[in-house]
Amino acid sequence: MPKTEQLLHKLDAIREKTGIPRTIFAACPNSPTVIRASLRAAKRNNAPIYFAATLNQIDCDGGYTGMTQEDFVRTVRFETERVNFNGDVIIAIDHGGPWLKDKQRVEKWSVKDAMDGVKKSFEAAVLAGYDLIHVDPTVDINVPKGEIIDIHVVAARTVELIAHVEKFRKEHGIAPISYEVGTEEVHGGLADETTFDTFISDLKNGLMVAGLPDVWPCFIVGKVGTDLDTTIFDGEVARRLTSKVRPLGSYIKGHYTDDVANPEEYPLCGMGAANVGPEFTMSEYRALCELEELEKKHHAEGRVAVLSHMKEVLLQEVEDSHRWEKWLHEDELGKSLHALTPERQDWIVATCCRYIWQQPRTLAARGFLYANLERLGVDAEEIVLGRIERDMDKYFRAFNLVGVNDLL
Repeated sequence: MPKTEQLLHKLDAIREKTGIPRTIFAACPNSPTVIRASLRAAKRNNAPIYFAATLNQIDCDGGYTGMTQEDFVRTVRFETERVNFNGDVIIAIDHGGPWLKDKQRVEKWSVKDAMDGVKKSFEAAVLAGYDLIHVDPTVDINVPKGEIIDIHVVAARTVELIAHVEKFRKEHGIAPISYEVGTEEVHGGLADETTFDTFISDLKNGLMVAGLPDVWPCFIVGKVGTDLDTTIFDGEVARRLTSKVRPLGSYIKGHYTDDVANPEEYPLCGMGAANVGPEFTMSEYRALCELEELEKKHHAEGRVAVLSHMKEVLLQEVEDSHRWEKWLHEDELGKSLHALTPERQDWIVATCCRYIWQQPRTLAARGFLYANLERLGVDAEEIVLGRIERDMDKYFRAFNLVGVNDLL
């Protein structure tokens, strides 16, 4: 049995004994700092940790973190050894599908090229030792704006990608991996339950025809109320979707769990796992801004020679990346970053820092900031890690994961 299914089954067995349901916490590894914080938080909470990495972040070309799939797995292993963490670590692709990688969308790759690119990324993940792949072909740049991709096409491409991975895995003698399918995005077609049912039916039939009757996703992403602009988890919908997929052997997976107002309801509603990502970029950003204020205070007192200008560098790097533009609202399109309201500008810079953490100017400014504070006896890196870990702790608590490694 693949590693992810083993963990899910163990958690179910523990629930039978204790009566306490649990949801797996999945962190988006959008920076080396978040990776380190995740493992430290998992160690302290004595709980498993799941990394859900997008192809924009980590891919054959290095992504915006600068890491290939092999680099990422090695980094996680080294950080695991650093804190002597002995719990379960799940490494997964998040949103793996054509045109979900910005490069493919911006350069308008053809269907074949986009699918082939995704297959190459999946192969690299399998060879690197990933445990799970989220197969998400719910975007098609050829579909007219305002229309939704045909759900039958989504199912057919899902089957094609899973079949490719299974063939590649078997040819290389690699142990079985797990799969996640679907998306919560409005463009993805699983936003209503009728379409959800159609997708499940098509997927089941498609895998059977492909000669893969024993391959089935352990996670199916459900639209459970949370998205980019909402933070209320809909427990009623989650329960209904869970009742549909549990007889099939799957669990509902939540996305956009960032800053959700009622995370404690996830395990109560049978949610198998939930992803949190941009929130931790914002945690990292806020911590650096706080440190810069401390730096300025010491500079005013004559105890710091030259300021790092951390926040200014981050703003400029985010703006120059142009990757923030995809997060603009309809009424903001065409505006410069400086033309947005202060609240929107702050949100965009805070959440889009993940794209530029590894840029040379950003790294230099951070190094300057840390060095300025270090000579004053301030452990800046520890403060940043602590802020991220604090924001992760609430999910370990809400999902009833604290201490569960002892039971596993």
